Amino acid sequence: MVRAKKHLGQHFLKEPETARKITMALRADDYSSVLEIGPGTGVLTQFLMEREGIDLYLSEVDTESIEFLQAQYLKFPRDHYLGNFLRIDLASNVPVPCGIIGNFPYNISSQILFRVYEQRNHVPEVVGMFQKEVAERVAAGPGSKTYGILSVLLQAFYDIDYLFTIKPGAFNPPPKVNSGVIRLVRNDVEKLDCDESLFKSVVKMAFNQRRKTLRNALKSLIFDGPTKELEVLNQRAEQLSVAEFVELTQQLQETSRGTD
Repeated sequence: MVRAKKHLGQHFLKEPETARKITMALRADDYSSVLEIGPGTGVLTQFLMEREGIDLYLSEVDTESIEFLQAQYLKFPRDHYLGNFLRIDLASNVPVPCGIIGNFPYNISSQILFRVYEQRNHVPEVVGMFQKEVAERVAAGPGSKTYGILSVLLQAFYDIDYLFTIKPGAFNPPPKVNSGVIRLVRNDVEKLDCDESLFKSVVKMAFNQRRKTLRNALKSLIFDGPTKELEVLNQRAEQLSVAEFVELTQQLQETSRGTD
């Protein structure tokens, strides 16, 4: 057996029907490559391998898990075992586009999503299990106290659905919190109507001081001129939709050009 390791944030799902439900949430409509992150004891892996038309890859850093999986699935190609997802360039390691699925380790789940964001043009779909509050945050809309940086960045490029909750008793060892499963499906936005690097900076700065108005949170980006009088600057970050963040970035961008 594989020992769950606290430093890796491992909690192994032990309910086969729940595992099947997670894997079936992955539609895999327009692609065949799938990368499972953190397969652990292979509870999702077994169901993914049963699905026709899927070319499965595994991202795992725990050598004990890798040895277990290699013994369990002798015919699984050795070159389909990949290392740390946070360090993987998808296009260099798997045929893209590539869907992503996993019971993600709680301690790096947000980092996984930021990495997905960075490689969004290669990732048409994600089905992942997270700590419930993280799952809710990613799926949250404006006006919610859980709405934040990941919500805006990911919703700019993905349609996101909160699918279902999993209780601690479904895991070994049981975590101290509930878990949530969400699905991200790439939308039709290829490029935002603004500087995407500035957009990311605006979103991060706005939410890093979410109790302040945007006028104060973004003051280093606001120059003299029409932008300074924008009504939207009197709002707080959690009040703006993705489209409004894009529009604000456009306006800040135009003002910045005017001062060059």
